[in-house]
Amino acid sequence: MSFDIDVRRRIGDRTIALQFRTGPGLIALVGPSGVGKTSLLNMVAGLLKPDAGHIAINGTTLFDSAAGIDVPVAQRRAGYVFQDMRLFPHLRVQANLLYGRPKSGSLAFSDVVRFLGIGHLLDRMPSTLSGGEAKRVAIGRALLSDPAFLLMDEPLSSLDPARQEEIMIEIGRLRDQFALPILYVTHSPAEAERLATQTIRLNV
Repeated sequence: MSFDIDVRRRIGDRTIALQFRTGPGLIALVGPSGVGKTSLLNMVAGLLKPDAGHIAINGTTLFDSAAGIDVPVAQRRAGYVFQDMRLFPHLRVQANLLYGRPKSGSLAFSDVVRFLGIGHLLDRMPSTLSGGEAKRVAIGRALLSDPAFLLMDEPLSSLDPARQEEIMIEIGRLRDQFALPILYVTHSPAEAERLATQTIRLNV
């Protein structure tokens, strides 16, 4: 089993309530804006606390309201690719990639750089990168954080069709070559059909 999630959280005047169990691979959460997809990723990462429920990944419990378990963010080992990428504008690409990297990371820096084809970008500033290049760097930073799992929030958003295809290929390679559970948020059923091992459809 990969993800075992049953959470409820009140946000404003609405309640987000989601429950699912999955096998391994890339799990796509598909649904319209406002259904709570990003909020769920934030709950899994520990950035947003559920009001009730539990979160377990590969048999490790990260949150359980009944048992009083709430693993701190830094100990959850979530590799998070944010929708807006959140690269540090004052740091060069290499420094962005190495930010937060543990000394005992299981993936070599050179291997991740080679896998994503970003070696020629290491001395560049984020402001000089194309959307596709910045997305690759954001994925690289997530991988180099020594994650136990990956969270990807609309990773193809704001990219033109050619760059979307480029990054979709990279995500497919990532899914196939790294033994990491991936929780992947998208509003596109076609995107999920192409990439996902399992798709979970959410409705308002």
